[in-house]
Amino acid sequence: MTKEIIPNSTITCPECGFSKQETMPTDACQWFYECTACHVVLKPKVGDCCVYCSYGDVPCPPIQQQAAC
Repeated sequence: MTKEIIPNSTITCPECGFSKQETMPTDACQWFYECTACHVVLKPKVGDCCVYCSYGDVPCPPIQQQAAC
């Protein structure tokens, strides 16, 4: 049985605190994300596979499926 994937995550910039809901890629991890408010480029924290796992409220689809990025 396949677990239903949550496609959206609200990503919050650690620099300025701005939050925005984004649709995550379903077949890959996203390593970079530019904040639309302050334009800082986010990268995953050490040990995380992508910016959604580091700064989002929902982990990326590969992690939701318990698969490797």
